[in-house]
Amino acid sequence: MKKIKQISKKTNSAAGHKDRTPKCGLCGKKRNLIQTDCCGQWICDDESKYVAFSYARNSCSRNHRRFTLCGYHSANEHTGDWKECPACRNSFKTEMYVWYGTNAYNFEKLENPPSYEPTRCKRCNKVIVLGEEGYSSKGDEYMCEKCTDAEFEEFRRRTKK
Repeated sequence: MKKIKQISKKTNSAAGHKDRTPKCGLCGKKRNLIQTDCCGQWICDDESKYVAFSYARNSCSRNHRRFTLCGYHSANEHTGDWKECPACRNSFKTEMYVWYGTNAYNFEKLENPPSYEPTRCKRCNKVIVLGEEGYSSKGDEYMCEKCTDAEFEEFRRRTKK
């Protein structure tokens, strides 16, 4: 990603001049910015905030790079527009494809995303939002975080005997 020095170009808004200072397209901050490799948008240079294995979503740059079709398309060096890329479309379960294309980490969202049946826990039948909730999976079966914890506790008790 291209790093820039932030130079203030603020002008007197009362005189009708606009503030031309670049800002993060996701959070609006105006300091410590870079341009994304994928789409050239201004974004916070904040990946250093992320703590490994924390699963935190506190980095604009990391969120766009890791959790959008735009970032995925670029990282995998696909050609053409990410919104029309068959390789991107076929890389994910439909629910995740829609989430990657429409979540808040996008500068531009997927228009007319395909419909899908929500993913449900095989144990309690609760809807699991795959892009935002904890879950476990085995093949095509999914369990919500609560049922996963219960299953592991039952397993632990059985093997402790």
